[in-house]
Amino acid sequence: MPGLYFEEFHVGQEFHHAFSRTVTEMDNTMFSLLTMNPQPLHIDAHFSENTEFGQRLFNSMYTLGIMIGMTVYDTTLGTTIGNLGMTEVRFPKPVFHGDTLKAHTKVVGKRESKSRPNQGIVEFEHTATNQRGEVVAICRRSGLMHCKPKA
Repeated sequence: MPGLYFEEFHVGQEFHHAFSRTVTEMDNTMFSLLTMNPQPLHIDAHFSENTEFGQRLFNSMYTLGIMIGMTVYDTTLGTTIGNLGMTEVRFPKPVFHGDTLKAHTKVVGKRESKSRPNQGIVEFEHTATNQRGEVVAICRRSGLMHCKPKA
């Protein structure tokens, strides 16, 4: 698996993830309805035309999921035990249908687990930008990571 073990991360380490994703109207409508979110800002074109944005907003929870998903291959694929939490989630700019998202990750913290031998906690700061380089999402995520297997 291409994910990194706890020992392979260091504070300050950065990843510019290669994956990008253009978001679509279908993505937005499907995700909003599957998660039982009837917010007209996401699913009603006529309603949204009369807002300050003039169009539907892409669902921010899906933006968060896409941002974190784009980071997995380079960081935690096959080496994570699970997410412990996400904090400081922010959406400084809106995402619209047709925007293309990219992700960047910085390791901002790391410590050995006090209760689980051979595991450690890595704190990531994830940032998503659109095709114009504008930051559209940020969050900090704590992941419980496997240590390297002993030889």
